[in-house]
Amino acid sequence: MTAPDAREVWFLTGSQGLYGEATLRQVAAQSQQIARALEDSADIAVRVVWKPVLTDSAAIRRVCLDASATDSCVGVIAWMHTFSPAKMWISGLDALRRPLLHLHTQAHVELPWSSLDMDFMNLNQAAHGDREFGYIQSRLGVPRKTVAGHVSDPQVTARIGSWARAAAGSAALRELRLARFGDNMREVAVTEGDKVEAQLRFGVAVNTYGVNDLVEVVDATADAAVTDLVKEYEDTYRIAPELRTGAARHDALRYAARIELGLRAFLSEGGFHAFTTNFEDLGGLRQLPGLAVQRLMADGYGFGGEGDWKTSALLRAMKVMAAGLPGGTSFMEDYTYDLTRGQELILGAHMLEVCPSVAAATPSCEIHPLGMGGREDPVRLVFDARPGPAVVAGLADMGDRFRLVANEIDVVEPVEPLPRLPVARAVWRPLPNLRTSAEAWLTAGAPHHTVLSSAIGTEELTDFAEMAGTELLTIDTATTMRQFTKEIRWNQAYHRLAQGF
Repeated sequence: MTAPDAREVWFLTGSQGLYGEATLRQVAAQSQQIARALEDSADIAVRVVWKPVLTDSAAIRRVCLDASATDSCVGVIAWMHTFSPAKMWISGLDALRRPLLHLHTQAHVELPWSSLDMDFMNLNQAAHGDREFGYIQSRLGVPRKTVAGHVSDPQVTARIGSWARAAAGSAALRELRLARFGDNMREVAVTEGDKVEAQLRFGVAVNTYGVNDLVEVVDATADAAVTDLVKEYEDTYRIAPELRTGAARHDALRYAARIELGLRAFLSEGGFHAFTTNFEDLGGLRQLPGLAVQRLMADGYGFGGEGDWKTSALLRAMKVMAAGLPGGTSFMEDYTYDLTRGQELILGAHMLEVCPSVAAATPSCEIHPLGMGGREDPVRLVFDARPGPAVVAGLADMGDRFRLVANEIDVVEPVEPLPRLPVARAVWRPLPNLRTSAEAWLTAGAPHHTVLSSAIGTEELTDFAEMAGTELLTIDTATTMRQFTKEIRWNQAYHRLAQGF
């Protein structure tokens, strides 16, 4: 996968020629210090590239055009060190096609009260220089994130880091190729969507490939490669006795490995970083892909079951955002509830496909019957998800726009062991409580397929939605149904007006 640290954001500093060369040299030196502090911060997983101080509209427009045309640049941070007349920024901001973060900071933390003079005041003018810049951004309707505070403050670098991860995820979607093996599950509504609009809005290219095109690659996989991968399984997971070498079901494990190798080859050769499958359309596959899908997700691929390409694309974006962070990110589905009063919980799972990045312990590799698909019993990894705070997010096509819905949750251990449930699963307590969470989710028309992440949260998703110009509804501890319903109505009016007529 493409990790955020393979990307970069450009650091732009605004000033003007009025102050003279000596002052501009000081501006450059101090802006380099700020950029270096961001570059050195462990919170920011992308490179921070300092650019020379900008003092006229031609240079500003040129650097904004260059940023927009540079694939490795996923965003721009702008800081007005001194007073930078904002009319100089109009053509540049109009040309910018990258996410923008407005950093409202200054070189110093404390004022040198006893020695403070007009030379110091003349140099350190961000307090009103950034207000000029804020005005022109609002006047032009430029989407951006604004972060105020000194770069030595961990809260500042954490927020910039969240924005940079969201920018990396947004960039990953712009270049994403997604392969659908077969179509959507028949008669299902929420997994449908406008693929042309998705490419316009997010950049993702979604196309369908025949399942038997994949089968050809699976069947052509060399036996020696299968043997090597099975050895990797045995070294990595707890293998069920019947799947071990020489046991009665070992051939099923070898076929699961063959599927994985075939899928990897197909996706790699086609430049795909996300895909879907559908149990209703398996062609010549002997098993519904389970283990293969789980392991590909663990390596950063997006996935959606039953042809759900929107969730697959969202998972890929969130995988990129989460790269290098503790925790995991997985395809998920709300399956059933525990409605014990005062202890309400959601049990999430899927037929087979939950990513082992969220596992609490070493997964068990097992084989069990599956009542759907009409194929041989599939191999899968079985585990419980790691407890801790997380978020579940879903993307739906509302007809005139895409809607992203996120619910903050606490993943917990199952109340009791689940010896008769042979799938990977997560149990969680949604915030603020199950009743409000479920009512809000249903009222929003959010999907039943989601992405669960314990690595990133609502701040990254908020930044991502802003970058994509996409509606976001958040369900958290402050949510009430009265306010949430109003927000849906307000959003509907806003997004329809924002699209024009």
